[in-house]
Amino acid sequence: MAKLFGNLHLVLGIGLALAIVVMIAFAPGGAPIDLNSISRWLHLFFGVLWIGLLYYLNFVQVPTMPAIPAEQKGAITGHIAPKVLFFFRWAAALTVLTGLIIAHASGYLVEALTFAGEGNVDLIGVGMWLALIMAFNVWFIIWPAQKRVLGIVSATDEQKAAAAPRALIASRTNVLLSLPMMWAMVSANLG
Repeated sequence: MAKLFGNLHLVLGIGLALAIVVMIAFAPGGAPIDLNSISRWLHLFFGVLWIGLLYYLNFVQVPTMPAIPAEQKGAITGHIAPKVLFFFRWAAALTVLTGLIIAHASGYLVEALTFAGEGNVDLIGVGMWLALIMAFNVWFIIWPAQKRVLGIVSATDEQKAAAAPRALIASRTNVLLSLPMMWAMVSANLG
């Protein structure tokens, strides 16, 4: 048992196989699983990963860092934070990508992004735009700043000092935007 649960890739593989079994067993009327269903499932997976890591960073890691002794901070900044930020930024990109695939496959992509629909399509459009702003923050503000802060790219002490608050403001902006974004996404009911 320890060998199984000690191997994350094996656990994910078994989880994926189990998910496929559930998808096939509960496909409506024995219908084949379509791109839209798979995209929705992946969108949820990547969205949970993205927002979960956003909340981990903001509710756990960042507030805890000042209490960590200086000689132990290297474990976070050298090993944990770069790994978290890898999954964080790619989960953001894949959440947005799968969301756009869903909107396109469902026929409301343009209407949602231009607010040319009605009610729920416009509501999903609000959620989509908030997610796009958040993904922009991840890739073009948080990640470049964190590369400097963590020493992944060369930076002076002044550049590191300037990058840290920039990353924090963008990250806290994403926390703020995540709340209305998630409400818009789950309340739109576009089927």
